[in-house]
Amino acid sequence: MNKKRIVVTGMGIVSCFGNNVKEFYQALLAGKSGVGPIKSFDCSSYPTRFGAAVPGYDVGGYIDKKQVRRIDPFIKHAIVAGKKALEMARLDPVTLTEGERKRAGVIIGSGMGGMETFYNGTQDLIYKGLRRLTPFFVPFIITNMAGALLAIDLDFRGPNYSISTACATANYGIISAANHIRLGHADVMLCGGSEAAVNIVGLSGFVANRALSERNEEPTKASRPWDKGRDGFVIGEGAGVLVLESLEHALKRGAPIYAEYLGGSMNCDAFHMTALRDDGSGIFDCIDLALRDAEVLKERVNYVNAHATSTPLGDMVEVEAVRGFFGEHAKNIKMNATKSMTGHCLGAAGGVEAIAVIMAIQTGKLHPTINLDHPEEGLGAIDPVAHKAQEHQVDVALSTSYGFGGHNSCIVLTSYKKSVSI
Repeated sequence: MNKKRIVVTGMGIVSCFGNNVKEFYQALLAGKSGVGPIKSFDCSSYPTRFGAAVPGYDVGGYIDKKQVRRIDPFIKHAIVAGKKALEMARLDPVTLTEGERKRAGVIIGSGMGGMETFYNGTQDLIYKGLRRLTPFFVPFIITNMAGALLAIDLDFRGPNYSISTACATANYGIISAANHIRLGHADVMLCGGSEAAVNIVGLSGFVANRALSERNEEPTKASRPWDKGRDGFVIGEGAGVLVLESLEHALKRGAPIYAEYLGGSMNCDAFHMTALRDDGSGIFDCIDLALRDAEVLKERVNYVNAHATSTPLGDMVEVEAVRGFFGEHAKNIKMNATKSMTGHCLGAAGGVEAIAVIMAIQTGKLHPTINLDHPEEGLGAIDPVAHKAQEHQVDVALSTSYGFGGHNSCIVLTSYKKSVSI
């Protein structure tokens, strides 16, 4: 009761569609696929030879030139997305007092950390010897270093740590950051996730796991959530970072407000290493807990940005949980799949998809789920926004992310209103 209200005042993106939030969402609305052949290394012998990679980009003044040559790409993506989010929030760290910096924190996680650094360092160790191993080998592998280096650059001295819960990582970070504000530990939090997995280690691992689509002849059609012809997910990467603030702090400084964070939840299936609990009960409970935390009725939910990775089993477990939880109200819900265009950004997915939800709230337009040519009958009355964008005034939205290990997460977002009722 009387919980602090929390608002989103900035967003930063690094994605297969670039690093501009508006351009990112325009690409989604147009139904553009960011998936293509992998060119950064030779994977010609692999059963999967494509992904949704981040194209090369100029970091501009966001990172020192010497530093950008050293750091792992997942760190680079996080720093760029974090600083761009602050720009969008019109929050200049230079203007903050020491006391204000002590109440500004960073929680940016990663599911896999510095895999490129790990691979290159291991190669140097094996073929060139210990003396050629970079002293940055350990620092640029560990998942906390993205948020740590960002905080060092900004002199943000508040709560700072990383969370690594596989594909639920970014949502866990957003929820944790919001809770720090609610508990009075901070006024401003940068939060989300970053991943750079379209490399030889990332691709090889998921090929061995047999989780990836093998639609090499038509890579743009490979990510097809809820379609009967789906054969696995498409590996993606990038970063999605939000600026969260207490409403009081945002209003005091005249910040732009793009959405309101109402609540969220995290739980565990405690069932299987890589599969969802097959009756969907973990997801059902997670949605229930999120709406209880948000203190809103389920009948207000009219949009779900689904986890929907395009795997044969996982997609429909989530659908069944949503249908079971919302019952008759499910016919009033539109549910789309960002991963149909961006691929699966792993630890960054929740941050990237939270931005998609906030842009839907801002524009009144939902991006399509592409490649949904033969929908599963199990979708029932839920509208999956197939093929074309739709006009839709979002009341309350859910963004869901689930990760290996049984990690479930759900965040609840809405448009900012001066007063909120259930």
